[in-house]
Amino acid sequence: MPELPPFLTPALFAFAFAVTLLGGFVKGAVGFAMPLIMISGMGILIPPELVVAGIVIPIVISNGLQVARSGFGNARLALQEHWRYVLVVCVMILVAAQFVRSIPSDVMFVVLGVPVVALCAVQLIGWRPQITPRWRRPFEWCAGGLAGILGGLAGTWGPPTVLYLLALNTPRASQMSVQGVIYGLGSVMLLLGHLQSGILNAQTWGFSAALVVPALLGMWLGFRLGDRFDQERFRRITLWVLIIAGVNLIRRGVMG
Repeated sequence: MPELPPFLTPALFAFAFAVTLLGGFVKGAVGFAMPLIMISGMGILIPPELVVAGIVIPIVISNGLQVARSGFGNARLALQEHWRYVLVVCVMILVAAQFVRSIPSDVMFVVLGVPVVALCAVQLIGWRPQITPRWRRPFEWCAGGLAGILGGLAGTWGPPTVLYLLALNTPRASQMSVQGVIYGLGSVMLLLGHLQSGILNAQTWGFSAALVVPALLGMWLGFRLGDRFDQERFRRITLWVLIIAGVNLIRRGVMG
């Protein structure tokens, strides 16, 4: 087993393991939310920098599997169509990741909590932007920039990507391939960005690597059991739980 940070007690690691297992299960069952669950859940008890470090390697591995499942041929076609969005997401993840260590802990709780609450609320109310072909290129750059900043700071660029694809009326059949490419390449940039920022270092990489096990186990369970329940109801319950956890992170940041 990889060496864990000395300040991470067995109880805290068990807590992180359970949160990651839940995140993997939800990702396998409904296809999203693992980083949001890991951030909002682990952030309740674990320092923000360690939370950000912990999500990196599980995100890389799980998104790599998503690309493989959707097929590399489909991935190539998706990249050809959405290369501008992918490019700006990747660049902004690298840039934003460099600022994580300079953000005070209290502010970091707010930085982690606000995107969780906002992105989940947007999905709950069902809002979706409508973009005409004339505005597609500016929208790609702006949406990609926002998604990349959120990705670099909080490790979550999935919900903005879903809204981006909905705004372009991307056919549902091809959405998973596009998401796989964006998540896969973005997670590699997140890894590189936090190797450079120092968030992923000799003390924290073992923690992140150890969380790959519950992430993959949870995804496997989600794949097997996801079709046994009402996915829409499960998705909405998940979003509400995430909002509550996100509000708690904001509270910690504001009240200390």
